[in-house]
Amino acid sequence: MVRWTMYLLLCSLTVGCVTVDQAGTTKQEVDEVEAAEARITLGLGYLDNGQWQRARDNLERALEYAPKYYRAQNAMAYYYQKVDEPDAAEAMYQQALRDSPKNGDVRNNYGVFLCGQGRYEEAIDAFEKAIKQPYYYLTSASYENAALCSLKKGSDSEARDYFSKALSYDPYRPKSMLQLSKMDIEADNLNEARVRLFKFNNRYGYNPDSLWLLIQLEQEAGRETLVDKYAGLLKEKYPDSKQYQNYLANEY
Repeated sequence: MVRWTMYLLLCSLTVGCVTVDQAGTTKQEVDEVEAAEARITLGLGYLDNGQWQRARDNLERALEYAPKYYRAQNAMAYYYQKVDEPDAAEAMYQQALRDSPKNGDVRNNYGVFLCGQGRYEEAIDAFEKAIKQPYYYLTSASYENAALCSLKKGSDSEARDYFSKALSYDPYRPKSMLQLSKMDIEADNLNEARVRLFKFNNRYGYNPDSLWLLIQLEQEAGRETLVDKYAGLLKEKYPDSKQYQNYLANEY
């Protein structure tokens, strides 16, 4: 999972910030990181809207302002991922790792890239290294990323361990709650799955995934009344969802 934090545009991109010294004279002062942040915000916004050239122009400007700034490098690497230029993305991540070897965000985002390339062991190693970096505060996200990558490589037991670690740091991390509940249902750990799904729904309300898991859980438990209850909620709240179509087709 790649996490991008948007920052406010604090100063004009064209004139910078104006300050007044003690002698009363004015001077223009452009903070390189602040200017880079402004361009990152613009670039990622254009990227979300599919405006590839404008995105690239702004992200390249961000790197011109602050060539060794990890967020500018991460954003540029993410751009390359989106436009399917994996070699360029790899090169940018490697540069970011050289410039910021102890930055957990760089290692986490590099792990997401590696997992997308099918380089699962390298990706999980990158997530583990991100977690070990000083002052890294997105530990639960990296554990969840490691779990999702473990699922992709077909290692369910490893994925379960990572999902559990993610929840030990953030007990209400929604994706990890749902994924671990799904694995518990498949392993016939129905009581554990039920407790976790109740916690999920109390915190976030019903969504198509949680209702579908509850239907599967109660079907396994032989509680047809509850199956009908949750199927009714799924129909009422999300009649066009893939989950409801699966229910109608009896695709449990």
